Amino acid sequence: MMDAQELNQLWQLYQLKVTDDIAKSPEVLFCNGSAIGTLGNFSASTGKAKSKKTFNVSSILAAALTNGEVLRYIAEFPDDKRTILYFDTEQSPHHCQRIMKRALRLAGLPVDRHPGNLIFAQLRALTPDLRLELIDNAIANTPNVGLVIIDGVRDLMFDINNAIESSRLIGKLMEWTDKYQIHIHTVLHLNKSDDNVRGHVGTELNNKAETVLQVCKSTTDSEVTEVSASCIRSMDFPPFAFIVNEAGLPEIASDYTFAGKTKIQTFSYTELTPEQHRQALEMAFADGAIKACQNCEDSIKRAYAACGFPYGDGKVTKLKSFLMNKRMIVRENGTYSYNPKFYY
Repeated sequence: MMDAQELNQLWQLYQLKVTDDIAKSPEVLFCNGSAIGTLGNFSASTGKAKSKKTFNVSSILAAALTNGEVLRYIAEFPDDKRTILYFDTEQSPHHCQRIMKRALRLAGLPVDRHPGNLIFAQLRALTPDLRLELIDNAIANTPNVGLVIIDGVRDLMFDINNAIESSRLIGKLMEWTDKYQIHIHTVLHLNKSDDNVRGHVGTELNNKAETVLQVCKSTTDSEVTEVSASCIRSMDFPPFAFIVNEAGLPEIASDYTFAGKTKIQTFSYTELTPEQHRQALEMAFADGAIKACQNCEDSIKRAYAACGFPYGDGKVTKLKSFLMNKRMIVRENGTYSYNPKFYY
């Protein structure tokens, strides 16, 4: 128990003022143009058994390994946050190695050499309390950690329906992310009977996570897996679908139609002429290539506003996705460049 003086010091420490200079959390993970992960927060992938959740997480891992783009994910971690910790609580060592090799192949990295920025731990043989303690120690003592993936977060507790144990576990995720300014991505199963996350811990995760991705099998094609956001603090992103190709790697399912889904609103190509886009983009990229997604969107927003098109943040995100799809903006090695030779 704290004494009165210690409590008062803590009380002063956690007060905020409207005049405080508080920096925006760096956005480090994106999906279809929307931010799904920031430093200081955690996210989750959810899905039923055999929905290919691990294939989806492998794609996130692959993007983070090179700070590149894989499937529909883009990673943009700072240079001092490039180390990845991956904890698997369910799979055998053989299957864990397959996950690593899949991610390396997706990232275009050799599979005969372990990447220096990946630490992978297989924890199936340990008890939940020991798993939690080991993860706590690894995060605290590993330099330059930016992303932590916990595949099987329910295995860090004994009873997923215990309210106290669930609250403590989610509290631990919030403590780690805030204290070390990292992003944690977890994996949790959905109930077999419905699309709700399992147990009390699932409810807590839904309430506290920055983004919850739902990974599910298509109802019209058993070979296709759909990915959407069941909840997200940022602007929602258009869902995407993938298949597993003959090489055993996930790839975008081309020409796939989402059954029973309302049409996602996107930026219309009829809204502006090619000349209007060109004028704004020349202004946005007047100083050359731009590093980081948020910086790119900020520059686009200012330039289009200066040209008479004052778009809000949500519209700018859709606009950037449109510009990239049209190859009017090109992303390479974490930087965004204007392509003056685009075909509209």
